[in-house]
Amino acid sequence: MTRERAMHDIGGLNLGPIDREEHPRTLYELRVDAMLMLLTSPACGAFKTDALRRAIEEFSRPDYEDLPYYDRWLQAISRLLVEQNVLGQGEIDARVAALSEAAHAH
Repeated sequence: MTRERAMHDIGGLNLGPIDREEHPRTLYELRVDAMLMLLTSPACGAFKTDALRRAIEEFSRPDYEDLPYYDRWLQAISRLLVEQNVLGQGEIDARVAALSEAAHAH
């Protein structure tokens, strides 16, 4: 019995050469990374890194394929914070709206 390959399971596929050069990360990427490190630290323990992987692997195929790498992390973090009852979706939406409004005011 052959099962369909999951969207994140790309091992063995011929996808061309891998760019191994270091790339400077944007401020956004650094902030998402820092948020993940804080939330998974023993001092906070909002969720484990394995939970992030699970949350990302649960994305729909279009979301997984269309979202940039750190956007996947951010969406997964948001889902996990709601799932773990750290924040409500309304709280997250309100904060995102406030930040968006502040950014457009400048």
